[in-house]
Amino acid sequence: MIKAIIIDDEPAAINTLRLMLERYVPEITKLYFTNNPTEGIQLINNHKPDLLFLDIQMPMLSGFDLLKQIQPVNFNIIFTTAHDQYAIEAIRFSALDYLLKPIDADELRRAINAFLDKTFVPKNKKLQYNNLVYNISSASKKDFKLAINTTSGIHFFLTNEIIRLEAQSNYTKIFFQDHKSILTSKTLRDYEEILLDHGFIRTHKSHLVNHMHIINYLSDGVLTMADQSKVEISRRRQHEVIELLKGSKE
Repeated sequence: MIKAIIIDDEPAAINTLRLMLERYVPEITKLYFTNNPTEGIQLINNHKPDLLFLDIQMPMLSGFDLLKQIQPVNFNIIFTTAHDQYAIEAIRFSALDYLLKPIDADELRRAINAFLDKTFVPKNKKLQYNNLVYNISSASKKDFKLAINTTSGIHFFLTNEIIRLEAQSNYTKIFFQDHKSILTSKTLRDYEEILLDHGFIRTHKSHLVNHMHIINYLSDGVLTMADQSKVEISRRRQHEVIELLKGSKE
């Protein structure tokens, strides 16, 4: 049994999502909705939802501004947005979920399944939302902080602090400037999708490196990184990596 709230300034968008939830998400047994963000805060306080569908772009009070006024955040949020790439990247960097309008039924079900996999709202969820507000307020994407979940809690890092990432089965080990490393349950592919536009290069099925921390390229297809680690470049990726390295120096 899930108690959910929809906050979206467009009544048509609310109605579409409401009908989709009724059809595809029988787990939601109580659903409240409003197109007024101020009323939405009241709904949250009164009904204490398990899940909030929150529109980002609202004229009176944006989803991010609304988020600042919610205390405490003891529920999960799925953001809904049109093609706002800056906001989407800020959300992904904060390890949070979103649905792109017009909402696809399969994507909705995927987001719900991801929510159901979480047996509780972690205590650090508010930290993630604070990080999201920080990211969305940043003057540039290079200032975004990446949220990294580990068994010991959640950590936030600037991308320039990361030297490289290495796949370890379905986990990823991340290496930092201070010679510290952490293990996270996300796959390397997950991080590749987030970081490729932030100066990271996939050199091998097991390696993703930050180009700003590459010291040199050796003729045997190996990179030397700032921490003196050696990273292999797969044969099929060598030409692509060399071209990317040339481009980063121009």
